[in-house]
Amino acid sequence: MNQPFRYRAATASGDLVEGVVQALSARDAADELRRQTLVPVSIESESRKAAATRVFAPGGSRHESVAVSLRTMATLVAAGMSIERALDFAARHASHPAVAGAFSAIRSDVQRGVMLSDAVRTQPALGAFAASVIHAGEESGTLDQALARLADWFESENELRSQVRAALLYPALMGIVAGIGVVILLSFVVPRFVEILGDVGGELPLSTRLLVGASNVFAGWWWLWLTLIVVAVAVCRAWLTDPANRRRWHAARLRIPAVGALEQGAATARFTGALGVLLHGGTSMLAAVRVATEGITNTAIAAELDGAAERIARGERVAESLSGALPPLAVELLAAGEESGRLPEMCERVAKVHEESVGRSLRSLVRLIEPALILVFGAVVGFIALALLQAVYSVNIGVL
Repeated sequence: MNQPFRYRAATASGDLVEGVVQALSARDAADELRRQTLVPVSIESESRKAAATRVFAPGGSRHESVAVSLRTMATLVAAGMSIERALDFAARHASHPAVAGAFSAIRSDVQRGVMLSDAVRTQPALGAFAASVIHAGEESGTLDQALARLADWFESENELRSQVRAALLYPALMGIVAGIGVVILLSFVVPRFVEILGDVGGELPLSTRLLVGASNVFAGWWWLWLTLIVVAVAVCRAWLTDPANRRRWHAARLRIPAVGALEQGAATARFTGALGVLLHGGTSMLAAVRVATEGITNTAIAAELDGAAERIARGERVAESLSGALPPLAVELLAAGEESGRLPEMCERVAKVHEESVGRSLRSLVRLIEPALILVFGAVVGFIALALLQAVYSVNIGVL
């Protein structure tokens, strides 16, 4: 059922307008505004202002801000606005300071006569991938379409990151709170309780002696444990500075049950999504594979994709070259797209399939992590409570 959404949007001339649009969701409202050649700046539900859904509100993440700024530029360029004015508007209305600075710097470079793609390449917030897509749009005369596809990709990336953060937030908070509770018990409650029992006298049960020993080791030697943790972190960071060691660690992560499949799926979605955007823009296959590989943070997967690029350069088929670097389902779908001549569309479908798979796997993993954390910390707190109660009971028996 449609509901009213109040919006603020920019016209093709750069003026801000306000109004109300009827739509099923804030996303649909944004799509409707774009069909009216308006650039959404903020959208909130009129019927639920207390829980306003500010899809394009200021203060978002860097990736979200980049996506909105690119979408803004795509709409303004399609409406006939010059690149410089579109960049100026995007810089002035970017919700993230780093993104605003990046677009402002790009505008300065463009004013000096630098190509837009070359100016974008120098900005870490956008990078080589965005530069390649924009360059293809410049060459083909479809810059507005290239910017729109680029915005779609950044939005997809942001959605995947949001799914991961949202799925892991609750278990992380639960672990932190429970850990703090155990630390307080071992550092303050147990030592004070032992002092009271020491005044009364009597022999403590085994469980209580074990708890007191753990408390003494933790509270009395905290500086040693803290030092060991700092040293371990420093050693690990130094070890990972070696590319070969980092590749071994990333390869080992892929062999971890559940976690490895999640990382492989996320990397596949990122690579194939970027590959589809590049191929749609007219980038050559070899260049598209190499540019898309730059966005893969797992060096073990990136090394496999580099090998696939070399095989493609020797004339092998794309799907066969990517076999081993991507999951079997992704390879089969890419092979079907290659045979039908619809490889860019199939790349986007593969990305969508794996994004949805990562989301489902994350939800399933969280459903397993939550009860596991409850059991672990419940057992720890239960042992502490049991040890204290046994000590009280033992002291009472001794007094009687």
